[in-house]
Amino acid sequence: MLNRPSIIWRAITFVVIVCLSLVVLDGWRSWTARAVELGEMDVATSNLSRAMAQQADDTFKEADTALLGIVERVQHDGTGPAALNRLHDVLVMRRQELSQLDGLFVFDENGIWIVNSTSVPLDRFNNSDREYFNFHRHNADPGPHIGVPVVSRSSGKWVIPVSRRINKPGGSFGGVVLATVDIQFFKTFYDSLQIGNAGAVALVLDSGVMLMRRPFDVKIIGKNMKGTELYRYYTTQGPAGTAFIKSAQDGVTRLNNYRSLPNYPVFVAAALSKDEILHDWWSDTVWHSAGVLCLVIVVGLFGWHLILQIELRTTAEAELTKTHATLETLNRTLERLAMQDGLTGLANRRQFDVALHNEFSRAAREASALALIMLDVDCFKQYNDIYGHAAGDDCLRTISHLIRDLTAGRPGDLAARYGGEEIAVLLPDTDVARAVAIADNIRSAIRALEIEHSGNPTGFVTISAGVDAWVPIRGADEPAALILAADKALYEAKEKGRNRVLAARGSFLSSTTTLR
Repeated sequence: MLNRPSIIWRAITFVVIVCLSLVVLDGWRSWTARAVELGEMDVATSNLSRAMAQQADDTFKEADTALLGIVERVQHDGTGPAALNRLHDVLVMRRQELSQLDGLFVFDENGIWIVNSTSVPLDRFNNSDREYFNFHRHNADPGPHIGVPVVSRSSGKWVIPVSRRINKPGGSFGGVVLATVDIQFFKTFYDSLQIGNAGAVALVLDSGVMLMRRPFDVKIIGKNMKGTELYRYYTTQGPAGTAFIKSAQDGVTRLNNYRSLPNYPVFVAAALSKDEILHDWWSDTVWHSAGVLCLVIVVGLFGWHLILQIELRTTAEAELTKTHATLETLNRTLERLAMQDGLTGLANRRQFDVALHNEFSRAAREASALALIMLDVDCFKQYNDIYGHAAGDDCLRTISHLIRDLTAGRPGDLAARYGGEEIAVLLPDTDVARAVAIADNIRSAIRALEIEHSGNPTGFVTISAGVDAWVPIRGADEPAALILAADKALYEAKEKGRNRVLAARGSFLSSTTTLR
């Protein structure tokens, strides 16, 4: 593997960057165009809701103004026959002036019609069961009240009641003045608005009751909207706002702009379909994306052709590099095998000699101690004679693995097969006492293996070890002298009974009685 990207990867990266740049730039352009489109529609829905709020407020204001005059006449002139006749003429005139009104009515405290703008007989109906009548009966507020939509008992039409309370001279409840706004008036206005095929507009009481909606459905009139997402936005986000909301009526996602009326507890909502808003943007995006995709394909094919040409030119170089790497790996493997003993897995004599020379020179430069342990299996010839050479090889492997494990604590320590059943352990930065302790630890561990050896007086395989440690003096000492000293200590340990460790200077004899 090359340390830096090959020319092929650089070419691939370049082609990919070019293609991605084209895609990203087109994506950014499309997303910007989408944001602009949504911004324009946000303004459009805001203007639409503002116009609807003004129209509704003006409609209710005109009806309420008429009611205010009627309340004043009733409370001032009373309800005598002459006063009621004059009032009837006023109601008929006001009804003709205000096209949004279906009718004007005056009820006494019992809900009986006492005068109206229609020709329906006064004793035909009693409206004491209506929501607006009960509201005024139990609320002394003389202000206007917009009630829930009802079907008019005089005309049979859906109407929105706008009413005021009549007080008797003592302030007690004296009746209700009512103006009914024809829902058809709002429907006609809403049908004239340009909101697309899937748009919607709505007029809703602050209490959550639907007054009017386009698309019109008589089943929705008077429906409670409190559980809808639109109502939640209106009640939590303020009197005016914009949001994408999935309709609770038909499931269409729309850009909604809602706004409360300035003077009445009503709000309007103007909503344009998200799909219709983004229809032209989608068409434009698809065409642009198709063009960019074609351009990306052309660039990609050209780049691929260029990459193939580069790859053909570099194939030979890659093969040569691979072959070179294989040869280097093989050389390292051969070098490792040449420095390792095949039977025991320890370092061989060659690696030991190189390591001894290097560590001896380093110890001389740094004036540090260098220790050497020479170990030999006791009575190993007899072991081979009794158990065979295959068993002898197994015994050497077992002992070697144990020695390697016990001396693997530091990177510089080296265990090597010196020759035959003799093993050397090289310990840099180690004095005699520490080396003797390590050697005795090895001796004890091998004895603890309890490898049977009937030719050894102990009955088990044991080892003897000689130890020496020097602080070499440059130009005065040689590595061979350290080997000779440790080897001499080894043979002294053999002569003194085996299964023991002996230091070349100031002998250290380990106890053997506990190992029998």
